[in-house]
Amino acid sequence: MQRLLTVFNRKWSGLHEAAYLLGIFAFLSQILALVRDRILAGTFGAGAELDIYYAAFRIPDFLYVAVASFVSASVLIPFFIEKLGGAADDEAGRTRARRFLNTLFTGFALVMVSLAGIAWLFMPWLSLFVAPGFSDSAQEILVTLSRFLLLSPILLGISNLFGTVTQSFRQFFVFALSPVLYNAGIILGAVFLVPSFGITGVVYGVVLGAFLHLLIQMPAILHNRFLPKITGSPDWHEFLRVVRTSFPRTLALSMTHLVLIVLIAIASRIDEGSIAIFTLAFNLQSVPLSIIGVSYSVAAFPTLARLFVNGERAQFVEQVVVAAKHIIFWSLPVLALFIVLRAQIVRTILGTGRFDWADTRMVAAALALFAVSVVAQSLVLLFVRGYYAAGNTKTPLLVNVVSSLLIIAAAAGLLFLHKSTTPFLFFIEDMLRVSGLSGTSLLMLPLAFSVGALFNAILLWVFFKRDFGLSIPRLRESFFHSFAGAIFMGFTAHRMLTIFDDIFDLNTFWGIFLQGFASGAIGILAGVFLLWLLKNKEILEIWEAFHHRFWKAEVVAPDQREL
Repeated sequence: MQRLLTVFNRKWSGLHEAAYLLGIFAFLSQILALVRDRILAGTFGAGAELDIYYAAFRIPDFLYVAVASFVSASVLIPFFIEKLGGAADDEAGRTRARRFLNTLFTGFALVMVSLAGIAWLFMPWLSLFVAPGFSDSAQEILVTLSRFLLLSPILLGISNLFGTVTQSFRQFFVFALSPVLYNAGIILGAVFLVPSFGITGVVYGVVLGAFLHLLIQMPAILHNRFLPKITGSPDWHEFLRVVRTSFPRTLALSMTHLVLIVLIAIASRIDEGSIAIFTLAFNLQSVPLSIIGVSYSVAAFPTLARLFVNGERAQFVEQVVVAAKHIIFWSLPVLALFIVLRAQIVRTILGTGRFDWADTRMVAAALALFAVSVVAQSLVLLFVRGYYAAGNTKTPLLVNVVSSLLIIAAAAGLLFLHKSTTPFLFFIEDMLRVSGLSGTSLLMLPLAFSVGALFNAILLWVFFKRDFGLSIPRLRESFFHSFAGAIFMGFTAHRMLTIFDDIFDLNTFWGIFLQGFASGAIGILAGVFLLWLLKNKEILEIWEAFHHRFWKAEVVAPDQREL
């Protein structure tokens, strides 16, 4: 038990070490997420039940980002570090930090519980906005599931507040483990509760996962003596200061989820199963986004906040450049492989039970369109956290609002084009190999999403360069190397698919898996070889980080500048 607590409470130093730790656990979490989706797809297929299940998340998710984001670590870490002040054993600073957390916990509990109660009361009307294409019976089930899911934003919001403490003390282990347990809870519900409760059993698992997400951080919170509590005398001035700072960020996140609500509402009016196809493809493209973009941006954020607070602007920009180079290095090859191997990926992960070949083709096509913007989405996460570390939440808000409006406009325009222009329809269906399937207009939604994400990344890149002097020449070489490696990797993998087509039996799970795995592995080796010939710096940095054996490294107590 003592060894376990030591692991929970250990501090992780260095961008790459923390990023790889988060990346490993993000990978494990995403593996469980894929297992979760495979179970759901095999049990229900891309049909009405999964449509209802995924639609049921929209209002609770919106409530989560609209309220719980006020207590997000991304916003609170600079405040917490400011309150903490000096060294880790400075009792006066710790007392200030405890009062700060108690104030936020009290305000969050009051606001979130009140709004969750209002949402529960008005859910029958809210569900009509989420899924206007549902039948009356489907609407009734949607209301029931959505109401129960309102427990999740409360539990996850408290867990986010705990995450402020664990990340500020660089205790990334418990932070990284939380989403793993969240997905484990959903899987338990899908496996053990669905036979008795149907799709409602999965929702029970979601709430269980949210509770585990919160519970796993308790040992670190108790060890640091920062367990928040309801206080009768909160500092409302301090609470409003946090709200004013985080409001633009919250509004930006709310816009993103409003866009998803609009896209889901549109999908509900297309064929049955459209919401399930859209969400399953979105979840698959989120795997590299979580492993690469989220891991690097989360690992870099505490350091970025400290550097900016201490006035070290050059080091601040340097940290962003290093993280951006590695995000580009990893994301571009993933983009290429996801496009080339999309059918093998989808069939291997989801192709079981009631999830048939038509479902596979549609999800694969949607995945390819989402994958186009994986690099852009990852860079957006980094630039946004860079702005938050600098205390600027207005610029990301402005960019996100414009990009969100562009997504909605693009969705409307592309749907009109798909419906009214036969050559465009044939071009899309032939390119994505979905000719003859119904409901292909759904593919305009992930395409519109990617258009908005690319525009978002370009705008943030331009503004970040203007505001902080981001070094474009230093990123140009990294981008060129990664782009060349990704193209060569994708070309090689595509050629190998043709060769292995005659070797493996593609009517079996193992045949499809081995075809995709072997083609991807050879493509990766080809890409790495090209990068080695180009003397790519990121390859050397990655090797040095692993050669350092960060999992065995001595933990260096951070000084004041790193707190």
